[in-house]
Amino acid sequence: MGDRFLIKGIEFRSRLWIGTGKYKNFEETARAADASGADVITVAVRRVNIVDRRSENLLDYIDPKKYKILPNTAGCYTVPDALRYSRLAREAGVSDMVKLEVIGDEKTLFPDTAGLLRATEILAKEGFAVFPYTNDDPVVAKRLEDAGAVAVMPLGAPIGSGLGIRNPYNMKIILEVAKVPVIVDAGVGTASDATVAMELGCDAVLINTAIAEAKDPIAMAEAMKYAVIAGRLAYKSGRIPKKLYGAASSPIEGML
Repeated sequence: MGDRFLIKGIEFRSRLWIGTGKYKNFEETARAADASGADVITVAVRRVNIVDRRSENLLDYIDPKKYKILPNTAGCYTVPDALRYSRLAREAGVSDMVKLEVIGDEKTLFPDTAGLLRATEILAKEGFAVFPYTNDDPVVAKRLEDAGAVAVMPLGAPIGSGLGIRNPYNMKIILEVAKVPVIVDAGVGTASDATVAMELGCDAVLINTAIAEAKDPIAMAEAMKYAVIAGRLAYKSGRIPKKLYGAASSPIEGML
């Protein structure tokens, strides 16, 4: 598409990032990753083995030379837990990037924003490239940026809900105030949701459940690839303004 996507000097070829949870097995995960065209794959350090090469390991199926592995702290409800799993992944040589989650509520899986800010500041000072999962709150997004986040990852809707972008107006404000990339994380249910996120001007979309739990995950991964491409192209092209009344598409001057 002729536009580079860079974060902290790292170039990404795809604006679709995918998660690795909820697939039937590692083989299906690998097939979906290939169909998606993604080059960033996020992995829950607490739930999926990527640090012990002596037992079955996701990295036996996902080639770290082909994909950028983004460890995440899914399932962490405290700052110490989130810090521990971030450091564990880096010490194992996986990555110094981390998708940071500090969950505040077990039912909704909404972030604990106070804890998220503390953990972001600590990890950024330790040299991590921090990608925090946050609410669609412009104030919190800006504070995360100030704390050292290299991108912000606001939810479109609750994790796994498939509700799509519930508050596009907040997302627009986040895009206006944030000086770092904005990556929609959580809530996408189908391809049109991914397109909407990209048409708003978001830099990328991270998708897991919508692909992994689709009836055909491989086909849905491919659909998401094209949805993100279409949304980005539409955003760059500039849509027509919305009007209350119709306007003729053919000229009437010179007609009898």
